[in-house]
Amino acid sequence: SLTAQESSYSITMDFPYVSDYVFRGIKYADDSIQPSIEFASGDFYAGIWINEPITNSALNEYDFYAGYGVKLDETWALDLGATYYYYPETPSGDEQFEPFVGVAGDLGGGFSTSGYYFYETEFDVTTIQFGLGHSSAISDTATFDLGAEYGIVSADGPGDYNYWSLSGTVNYAINDSAGAYIGLVYADHDISGLEGAFFYFKTGISIGF
Repeated sequence: SLTAQESSYSITMDFPYVSDYVFRGIKYADDSIQPSIEFASGDFYAGIWINEPITNSALNEYDFYAGYGVKLDETWALDLGATYYYYPETPSGDEQFEPFVGVAGDLGGGFSTSGYYFYETEFDVTTIQFGLGHSSAISDTATFDLGAEYGIVSADGPGDYNYWSLSGTVNYAINDSAGAYIGLVYADHDISGLEGAFFYFKTGISIGF
């Protein structure tokens, strides 16, 4: 039936603005828009995420990713996938490939957690990242979400570092298929001689069907 066909997949679009683009504790760009679109069917998902700096197009980034979720039980799930990073404005058109595996679970009481292993093949960089989140309802149409991340980056040679972040986000459901959010993030790292301790602002609209 048409209803069954419509419910066999989903498409989610996100249109955020961030005052800084910070990835794994390191700031790569100032004010940016970061549109994305993701397709999901069953346990498979694939999408594209873009960083478009408002003032410097040389820092554009396109991330193509795909993955597959494997439910371990009613609470925990395994996530297997890979991301292809492409930087079209760099002189050499830099690109990187990063497979990943992770596990995520619901701890109850609004708490969730995750742990991921990433391996970037171009520069032989390994990242282990842990996450903890909590979501609480503040009205029938809004939630307040807290998040924390800690990561360990290990490179082939010098360049190892740790990073961490804390975030608070208010999410508001506009209707059954659209929502808006606004939040503040603190991100930092322990790289000597490189600027850290970033506070940045994010806001956007998400649409799913």
